[in-house]
Order: sequence, then C-alpha cells, then structure tokens
Amino acid sequence: MTTETPTSVAVITGGSRGLGRATALALADAGLDVIVTYNTSESAARDVVTAIEAKGRRGAALKLDATDITSFPAFVTSLRAELPDGTFNILVNNAGTALYSRLSETTEVEFDQVFAVHVKGPFFLTQALEPLLADGGRIINISSALTRLTFARSGPYASAKGAVEVLTRYQALEYGERGITANVLAVGPVPTDFGNGHLRSSPELQDAMIDAAALKRLATPEDIGRAIVGLATASGEWITGQRIEASGGVRL
Repeated sequence: MTTETPTSVAVITGGSRGLGRATALALADAGLDVIVTYNTSESAARDVVTAIEAKGRRGAALKLDATDITSFPAFVTSLRAELPDGTFNILVNNAGTALYSRLSETTEVEFDQVFAVHVKGPFFLTQALEPLLADGGRIINISSALTRLTFARSGPYASAKGAVEVLTRYQALEYGERGITANVLAVGPVPTDFGNGHLRSSPELQDAMIDAAALKRLATPEDIGRAIVGLATASGEWITGQRIEASGGVRL
C-alpha cells in the first residue's frame, strides 16, 4: 500500500499581476497549489487562477487589503475554507505599492501608507496566518535592492523595505522552533507596471540599470518568480533569516 504525499500549498499576496503573477505560475510549475490574493484586480486574479489550473494545479483567488488589519480574521476564515487539511506551506508577502518622494517632501499620510502596506501588513498578516502555516513551512518576504543602493526619491520606500528585512530575521528566530524558515528576497530593477511603470516607461533609466548590472540586462518577472520558488522549495531547511538580492549584480 502506498500513501499519496499531500500537495504543498502556497499563498501569495498581491498575486494578480507583475511579480506576484509570475511567482504564482512558477510555483504551479514546481508542483504546488497556489492561492493568490488581490485587492482591486479581481478579473486579473481570476485569470491567474485559470493559468494555474491549466498547469494541472489547484488555484484560488481571495480578496485582501493588506493594509486593513481588521479584515484579517475574516480572510483567515476564507483561506481556511480553501485548504484541504487546514494548513498551507509557503507564504509570500508580495503585496506592495511604490512611493517616489524626496525626504523633505514626504507627507505623514504618504509615510503611513508605505509603512502600512510594506511593514504593518506583512507583520500582522503573518501573525494571523501563523496557526495555518504548517510546521516546516516557508515565509518569503519581498524587499528591494534599494535597501543597499541609494537613489533620490526612494528613501521612504527603501526605509520601509529595510524594516521588512529586520522583521524577517526576527520571524526566522521566533518561528524557527516550528521548523519554519523566513527569508527575504531583495528585488532589483524589473520593468513592470509597478510604480505606474516608472522603470518600464524610461529607456534612459533602463539603459543605466543595464550598464550597472553584472549580467548586463534587466530582470523579467519570470526571473524573480523562479528566484522566489528557489527560496521556497529548493533552499533546504537550513537557510533562514537571510537577505538574498535578485538584481543581476547591480553596482557590485
């Protein structure tokens, strides 16, 4: 008699487009069932689910505002209903927005918004989901190469991502007793619609980033998706609390 091994399940916040979509499809290619969240782009999220199912995996899309902490208990209930055995294995905290603002011009509202989506949201969402995250699970937080590199008008956003990197180390420490690893992927320049297509719409900026990169090209969303899958599925059980930069070697 053989016992079938349960399929691992991944949850990706902000999975309807861009890096989240690419990650969802890469995880499906790796043999995982994938649940994506969306805030406003329900149609795009449903399209991702269709693409996941076309790969022979199970997919689902759930609405989530990562800045609305009060909605997290209801989200946990909705998520539990999508989990065959009540647990999942991989959490990718990907949801986020850009902010391009000089320190001298940033308002309190802008500051609160960028920290709400990039720090407060992942902090309390991970806390809420911990009971559903299986022992030996994986937490992957998304940061930015801007925590190492400095560009004008990136300070508030980079500061929030720096907080995520510190948070990740503490998640690795405190969740480690359950065999759960926590790592952070710091993403370099990728020409997507993130930040209203800030990089995608500027050939001059693209050329500068290509020239600064050791690999002499820009990343694709699929590059980043595969890197996240590597951290989630192929890094073993002994890598935790680490910042891995996926920037193609920008400004080494």
